[in-house]
Amino acid sequence: MLIAFSVAPSGNGSADGSVHDAVAAAVTVVRESGLAHRTTSMFTEVEGEWDEVMDVVKRATEAVMPYGSRVSLVLKADIRPGYTGELDAKIDRLETAIRDADSA
Repeated sequence: MLIAFSVAPSGNGSADGSVHDAVAAAVTVVRESGLAHRTTSMFTEVEGEWDEVMDVVKRATEAVMPYGSRVSLVLKADIRPGYTGELDAKIDRLETAIRDADSA
């Protein structure tokens, strides 16, 4: 399965509203998991089996908890049994479709 998630604290008291330290704590959990992953400016994507992916999301959320009085978690999942390597394969198929459309 692929998941895209975003986790951030609220009520952190930061004057500029910055959450980068909390996000760094969450991304560290993801990187240490050993699962295939990608972090962008808005979400972190993780690929693996259901239980291992959800465990990473839980631990990343727990890593953010000390940074605020509450935590917000946004999660989107693509559950496609029998497929692996989709973190990159989905992007490859998209780029091929764009190239094919441009050459038509």
